[in-house]
Formats: sequence, C-alpha cells, structure tokens
Amino acid sequence: MLRFLTAGESHGKALVAVIEGLPANLAVDVDFINRELSRRQMGYGRGGRMKIEKDAVEVISGLREGRTTGSPVAFIIPNLDYPNWKDKALEPVTRPRPGHGDLAGALKYRQDDIRNILERASARETAARVAVGAVAKQLLAIFNIEVLSHVIAIGGIKANVKDPLLEDLRRADESPVRCLDRIAEQKMMEAIDNAKRDGDSLGGVFEVVAFNVPVGLGSHAHWDRKLDGRIVWSLMSVQGIKGVEIGLGFEAAARKGSQVHDEIFYDSESRRFYRKTNNAGGLEAGITNGCPLVVRAAMKPIPTLYRPLLSVDIKTKEQFAAGVERSDVCAVPAASIVGEAAVAWVLAGALVEKFGGDTVEEMREGFERWMKYLQEF
Repeated sequence: MLRFLTAGESHGKALVAVIEGLPANLAVDVDFINRELSRRQMGYGRGGRMKIEKDAVEVISGLREGRTTGSPVAFIIPNLDYPNWKDKALEPVTRPRPGHGDLAGALKYRQDDIRNILERASARETAARVAVGAVAKQLLAIFNIEVLSHVIAIGGIKANVKDPLLEDLRRADESPVRCLDRIAEQKMMEAIDNAKRDGDSLGGVFEVVAFNVPVGLGSHAHWDRKLDGRIVWSLMSVQGIKGVEIGLGFEAAARKGSQVHDEIFYDSESRRFYRKTNNAGGLEAGITNGCPLVVRAAMKPIPTLYRPLLSVDIKTKEQFAAGVERSDVCAVPAASIVGEAAVAWVLAGALVEKFGGDTVEEMREGFERWMKYLQEF
C-alpha cells in the first residue's frame, strides 16, 4: 500500500514529505522531481512569491545510489522566503477571507490568530504533492504510463480542444496558460490582465489524461477500492478544487444512453477488445478499461482579492474589508500540474496493489503475466 504525508507551512522553514510503500530498486531521478516543481511554478497570472522560490528537493532518507531501498522515502523542499519572515514581529491576522479556510479553521481549532490556519491551508503545500507525484510518475514510467494535462478554461473562456493526443499534451508547457488552443490562450491572458487590474481573481478547468493505463486497475467490489472514487478524492483534496468529472462527466446526464456508452469491438489480429469512443473516460464500475484515463477538475477563483470582499473581524466582531495576503491572480495552469501529480499518485498506488511485490522486478513480472493473460483471454 502506498501512502504519503506532508508537513510544513507556507512561510515556515521547509515543506516535508514522507512516502511509504514504494517498491525497492526504483530508480529515482531527483532532477526530474525538480523539473516537475519548476513546472508548478510557471503560468501566466502567478504572484511575486514565484520570483523568490526556486523549488528543489533534498532527499534525506530512503534512497541509496539513486534507488529506493524499500524503506520510507523522505525529502524536504526549503522555503527560500523563510529568511524574509523569521525575524518579523507579525501582527495577528483577525480578518478572515471569504472563500478561504480562515474562519472555519480558526473556529475549529480555537485560534485567535488566523495565521495559524492560513499558513498550512495555503496552496504552497502542493509543492510537496508535486514532488510526491513526480516519484509516482517514475514508477508509472516503468509500465509505459504517462500522465499529462492541459488547461481547457479560465474565467469562462473555453478552449476548442477535444481528445488531445499524447504529442499535443507534451507541448502544453509551451503555452503561458498551458492551453492548446492559441486563440483561447490569448483571450485567457487578457482576462487575467483585466482581473489583475480590477484587483480580482480567476478560476478555471484543467484536464488530466493518463495514457497506456492497463485494464484492471481498481475494483467494483468495495466502495473504497473504486478507482474513480480514489481519483476524485485525490483531486478534490487539492486546494481550490470544487468539482471533478471523469469522461463525459455531467454532460452524460443530459444525453441518451445510446449517446453515452462506448460500444465494444474485438480485433482478432491484436487479440484485444477496444472501443472507438471514450465517453467513460477510461473507467467503468471503478475499474480501468484500457482507454486513456480522462479527468477534469474545476478550480475556484483564488480567495485573496486585492479589492477585498466584506468580512468580520473575529475579535471585535466589526465589519471590515477582508485581509489581504500575497497571492496570484490565476493559478489554474499551476493547478493542472498538481492535478497530474494527484492522478499519478492514485495510479501508482493501484499498480502496487494489482501487481504487488516488494521490488520493482516483482512488479514488472506481475505486470507482464497480466498482459499475457489479457492477450490469451
């Protein structure tokens, strides 16, 4: 069983992550992890923090000569902004921001300084998740599985892109907003500029696609083993995500069954079942069906506004404009990278469960036996 924990605050010394359950002998490329962290820091609409941080991991346990040993892997990501804050006498934050965890968290944990909530609730924590996801991606790569993403909407502006190919998604980073539709890209950037000028923020939608996912990951037998449930859980736990859909998603509810379900065919030459459409998004009954896994997530606008909304001071109970913390105008492109990590992690866990073994070699043997069985079915 794969699992991970993260620790650390937005302006603390560092973020920390511990991964448990990785098979031994997995080659881990730290440079690849750092490149993934760099991808998370990109994107039109990011704030001043990204000019300070140059995220890089320091592995402190679980690797020897670049390979996992079977013991937990732990690493830290230093916060380069920490020296700018550590000696400051910070005033208590008492004005919660609408849409943030400020008030609910302060009430739950009986805190009279909201900073004790916002520091951990911050999306800065997603840097650790991207690093964890980068390790998961390296495990997936052994089985030729690749997880990529692109932005399909920002501020109500939608890209005219459907069923992108693997080669298309590999070029998404070339766009400042990670959008494959160049016309929509320009409109998205203009919308971000306008929101910045108005002291506002924008949300949007991104799509994550996993290619070469084998049949049979997940299970229909128990609610907590359904892979679609796990993927939705993983994505919904990312800061700012308010909705997730797989395949056609909500659109399927407005169509007739004949327009939704993917017909099944058989190729006798390759000895495999296949579908000409992928409305199910690669998942049926919580089990992967061999089609690309297609998942979309909706991110709300960032709660911190430079023209803040009304709120109430938690100490005086007087009405004030909400507090302002340094923030982005739009973080949807960055969130798409976090989304890749979230999906990659769930797939890696499903592979470990399906093929088992204490080592990468055992997993590969189990995978090869499974693929042979599918051809002989």
